[in-house]
Amino acid sequence: AELTVTKGHGREMTIQEIYQQVNPAVVTVMAELGDGVSVGTGVIFTSDGYILTNYHVVEGGSACLIELESGVQFEALYVAGDSKNDLAVLKVDAAGLPAAQFGDSDTLQVGDPVYAIGNPLGELTFTMTGGYVSALPREINISGKPISMFQTDAAINAGNSGGPLFDMAGNVIGITSAKISGIT
Repeated sequence: AELTVTKGHGREMTIQEIYQQVNPAVVTVMAELGDGVSVGTGVIFTSDGYILTNYHVVEGGSACLIELESGVQFEALYVAGDSKNDLAVLKVDAAGLPAAQFGDSDTLQVGDPVYAIGNPLGELTFTMTGGYVSALPREINISGKPISMFQTDAAINAGNSGGPLFDMAGNVIGITSAKISGIT
């Protein structure tokens, strides 16, 4: 079966409208590991339960649950993953789920406003942060693997991994994959 992802461009919305539109499509991802639980974020991209997250959130997991904004939980099956680009697809057995619309990250410019929704620190669920596209493109190494991505100054913490980054029309234009921090 062929997957169809809704692409939109749409009008610019207020920040409040963006949150109301896209937050229902954001999920908490909990992967059971041998010594604990990996908690991250994901985004529903089809109404029949396909979810996009980071590969590193579910890597090595023996079982996976996702939780909707409403608190409803589903067992998720691992469908496919790409460790090089740090992306994974999960599937839950559900219908009529709120699915996010996707935009085109190739049209981004430095200075464009972007918003992230996720679960920073694995506990602060469905938190929205905002910022700008800081640089395009960036080649960075994550665990020795080079990945091409764009940089934002939106606040990102552990737990945001796998969550969506949105443009002003509420379209997903990126998946949060890495944060850079250091002591100065």
